Amino acid sequence: MNPIETLLQNQKIAILDGALATELERRGCDLNDALWSARILLDQPELIRQVHLDYFNAGADFAITASYQATVEGFATRGLNREQAIDLIKKSVRLAKEARDEFWSKEENRANRVRPLAAGSIGPYGAYLADGSEYRGDYNLTEDDLIQFHRPRLEALIASGADLIACETLPCLIEARALIQLLREFPNTSAWFCFSAKDDEHICNGERIADCAAWLDKQPQAAAIGINCTSPLYIPSLIREIKANTNKPVIVYPNSGEVYDAQTNTWHGETSCDSFGSQSKDWFEAGAAIIGGCCRTTPDHIREVSKWARPVISL
Repeated sequence: MNPIETLLQNQKIAILDGALATELERRGCDLNDALWSARILLDQPELIRQVHLDYFNAGADFAITASYQATVEGFATRGLNREQAIDLIKKSVRLAKEARDEFWSKEENRANRVRPLAAGSIGPYGAYLADGSEYRGDYNLTEDDLIQFHRPRLEALIASGADLIACETLPCLIEARALIQLLREFPNTSAWFCFSAKDDEHICNGERIADCAAWLDKQPQAAAIGINCTSPLYIPSLIREIKANTNKPVIVYPNSGEVYDAQTNTWHGETSCDSFGSQSKDWFEAGAAIIGGCCRTTPDHIREVSKWARPVISL
C-alpha cells in the first residue's frame, strides 16, 4: 500500500506540515532536553495535537508524528519501562489522527482537499544520542545494529495505524538500507526517505544524494525520496540530483536556513526562508511533488505554500 502514490494520482502536489519541535518551543515549551519534542508526549500531549491541527488548517496534507526522538532507549533514561515507551510512541500517532479527524469532521475543510495522512516519524539513531551526530552519521554501527534499534518504534507506529512512515534526517545511506531491510518485515507498509544534506550534492556524511536516490529507486517500499532539515539554498540542486536518479516522487522540507548547535541546543545565523512561498514554488517547478518545512518553519510558512499550491492541486 502506497498512500503517496494514491494521493498524487488525485493532485499534482502534496503539502507537508512544518516544524513540530521548534513550533512547540515557540509556544512556550522548554525542549532543552535529550528527548526533544518526545518530552511533550509526556508533559503536554494536547499541545502536540493542537500544532497538528493548526498545520491542517494551514493547508497540510500530512501530519508528521512527534516520534522523531521517541525511542525505548531514550524513554528508559526517564525511568519508563519498555511498555510505557511503546505506549508513548503509539500516542504520537493517536494525537496526529485525532487532529486529522477533528479537521476532517468539518465539511468546509473538505473542499478541494484530500483526507490528510498521519506519517509516523522515525528519526536517525543520532537523534537518540542528542549530540548532533544525526547531522554527521558517524556513529559506526552495522546495518543489523540499526535494524535492532529502529524495530520497536517502527512496530509501534505501524500497530497504532500510521498511514505511512517518515524516515527523516538520515545522514548516511547505511541507515536507509537498514530501514528498508526492516520494512520488508512489514510488506504492506511504505515509507518516505529523507536525508539531511551538507551542500547541494552531498548528504551529511559525504555520500552523494544521487547515489542514495539511485539505490532507493529500486526499493518498492520507498514511496518518495528527498531532503529535510537542510538549508533552502541547497534544495533546487538537490532536487535535480534526485530527479536524475529516480522516478519516485521527490519530497523536500528544508529548515529555515539557520544552523543548529547541538552543544547549546540553539539556532544561529540568518534565515533563508523569508520568501518560503515563492521558494517552494521554485522547488515544485524543479520537480518536487511533496513540499513542507522542517525546523524553525511555522504554520504561516505552510500557509504560504498552500496559497499557490491549492490552485495547482485543483488542475
